[in-house]
Amino acid sequence: MSLTDDQYRRFADLTFEDLRRMAQDESLSPNEKVGFPESYRAGKEKQIFDGIVANLPRLNETRRVVLDIGPGCSQVPHLMIELCRRQAHTLLLVDSQEMLAHLPDLDFVKKFPAYFPQCEELIRDYSSKVDVLITYSVLHGVFAEGNVWDFLDGSLELLAEGGEMLIGDVPNVSKRRRFFSSTRGIKFHQQFTRTDTLPEIAFNRLERHQIDDSVIMAVLTRARNQGFDAYVLPQRPGLPFENRREDILIRRP
Repeated sequence: MSLTDDQYRRFADLTFEDLRRMAQDESLSPNEKVGFPESYRAGKEKQIFDGIVANLPRLNETRRVVLDIGPGCSQVPHLMIELCRRQAHTLLLVDSQEMLAHLPDLDFVKKFPAYFPQCEELIRDYSSKVDVLITYSVLHGVFAEGNVWDFLDGSLELLAEGGEMLIGDVPNVSKRRRFFSSTRGIKFHQQFTRTDTLPEIAFNRLERHQIDDSVIMAVLTRARNQGFDAYVLPQRPGLPFENRREDILIRRP
């Protein structure tokens, strides 16, 4: 299903403050509150969650400390809450108060209403204590309006020995260009737009506020230079943007 120009603009280039406002808009669905058109995410939440769990095996252990930065209020954080309940984990959630208000208050869940890493209490109390850190569909917002290195360094500071971090659903404009230059990408574009036009692709062009291969590789290099193992992972086939997004996995040895 294609979007109108107005629908596309409504969900493009959203800031932290935009998402705070949308979290309070009762006319929006949970997927729309976290910045996605319903047609993009409907019916995909369980598949997204399963992909997260598959990349983070320590979630299947017990009595671990799990941190989700920017969980939003769609079905995914509710699935994470249920997993943490079963596994007796402590779950830390960092997001705006408006988003966190949509998630249940439970004994094993600790909420930190903040723009990460501007949350001194969390960093003070959980430095080197987090076993699993998840931040999904968040990095591009940080890159556009914040300090991606402050975000990354603050996250790495929290990881315990053996801890693992998933920076999930990272849009990569370089990967997008490669895809839409391929036969499969051209066919995808034409089916999506219901036209016979070719995608507009331009290599070697600066695109402000867009993550590209250089940013992905710089994240890996910065993490590795600080003593962490770091990898780029493909997304599972069938996820909404698997042909133009990817995941980053970081582990503390």
